[in-house]
Amino acid sequence: GRGFAFRRKQKIERQYRRLLRKRRQVNSQQDDQFTETYPEHLKHLYLAEEEKLKKRRRTPDDSVSPEEKFKSSTLTADGCGVCGYDCLMIISISIMCTFSSRSVVTQEKFKNKTSNQKAKEEYEKIKAEHARKKEEAEKRKQQREEAQRLYKKKKMEAYKILSKKTKKGQPNLNLQVEFLLQKIQQNT
Repeated sequence: GRGFAFRRKQKIERQYRRLLRKRRQVNSQQDDQFTETYPEHLKHLYLAEEEKLKKRRRTPDDSVSPEEKFKSSTLTADGCGVCGYDCLMIISISIMCTFSSRSVVTQEKFKNKTSNQKAKEEYEKIKAEHARKKEEAEKRKQQREEAQRLYKKKKMEAYKILSKKTKKGQPNLNLQVEFLLQKIQQNT
């Protein structure tokens, strides 16, 4: 009973069970594939793409030109090709509606910017901001340099007046007193 044929039979049974398990896994994976579970942070992108696809599915009849629609709609049920004034008005209005809806769709396409366009705009804004900040920094630097130059000039004039000496090498007190007097007069 437990010879060569028995082991062979068990081996075939194991392979068969393994095959059944694989089939069940494949079927469950296929079922999961068609469920609409999107990651939360990307859900809006998937939903937007789904909407675009739905719009494309609705518009295959737009490939037929409005004139062809008009010609095909002028034929009545009995095939005589004559249509009343009211019928013509309705058809012309429907054609105008299809044209207006197309223009709205094209306007929406131009309104909705691609991620590349948004990135370019963001880049331009950042670039402009950097340029503005750089300009302001340059102005502040120039003002600071101008103020330092004026301060040094004033200081040098004061030093020249205060460092003057008499013929004997003594400090000239008359000039120092005049300098102090000018300073007091400027402050008041």
